[in-house]
Amino acid sequence: MIEPLSVGVIGVGSMGQHHARVYQELPTVDLVGVSDVNEEQAAETAEKYGTTPMSVDSLLSVADAVSIVVPTAYHYEMGMAAIEAGVDLLIEKPITEDPAAGRELLAAAEEADLTLQVGHVERFNPAVRTLSKIAVDLDVIALDSQRLGPPTGRAIDDGVAMDLMIHDADILLSLVDSPVADVYAAETAADQYVAATVEFENGVVATLTASRVTQQKVRTLSVTAEECRVNVDYMSQSVQINRHSLPEYIEANGDVRYRHENIIERPTVENGEPLKKELASFIDVVRTDAEPVVSGVDGIRALELVRRVKDVSSKE
Repeated sequence: MIEPLSVGVIGVGSMGQHHARVYQELPTVDLVGVSDVNEEQAAETAEKYGTTPMSVDSLLSVADAVSIVVPTAYHYEMGMAAIEAGVDLLIEKPITEDPAAGRELLAAAEEADLTLQVGHVERFNPAVRTLSKIAVDLDVIALDSQRLGPPTGRAIDDGVAMDLMIHDADILLSLVDSPVADVYAAETAADQYVAATVEFENGVVATLTASRVTQQKVRTLSVTAEECRVNVDYMSQSVQINRHSLPEYIEANGDVRYRHENIIERPTVENGEPLKKELASFIDVVRTDAEPVVSGVDGIRALELVRRVKDVSSKE
């Protein structure tokens, strides 16, 4: 029988509560405590999921691993605290506010021989996992990502690029094995709508759009390849492949009409909650000392690309 791993959650706001819920559901872990600057929030979450509200120091003294789900401005501080306590950590995206701090955090984790995983949860979306398997055999030409939605109604410290587009930056970099050559970007609506074009040295072009002012929720990715076009819907967790087909002219009753039919494939996609898959993977990595699916290096690369988008768009 596997000995349960003692885990905790630092920061139990809207996202951190889900981390606590999932840990409570995983059979191989023991949720030993939660911590939050809002003590009432911590107490309510602890009661809901059958654990104990604690200070950060107390939690780090009893946990083997923690999720850090605090505002981005505190990622470095809380991450270093976990590392100094010898605790493996999953830190929500973005890894830190700036790449230099992320590199310091990663170096400290490596020096202490600790797991540091970055919470880019869309990598664990079943549709993205299916796409990753398909993309290995494709000659990719271009990608188009849209992550749009209406105002959230709650305060979010990070701008729309850092909060939303960074998901797609991470997926983009995981699919295209080439350095970024150039970035073009523009923003509007007080930094609530950002569009970017990313050119890679191998010739692949990607467009990314993120919005908090669009009155329709959209989470899609399209991949254009020489062999086909692949459409991914993150919300429905579905993948559709449009294969090449030949156009033809058809004569009927003296009229000539043009017809072009697509061959459509819909691969089977395993269903499941991405966050549960992400945290289960983190626990497995901690147990086996394997490489995380989303490493600190991955987190820094995504952060660097989004910071570049932000720098370019703010100058336009």
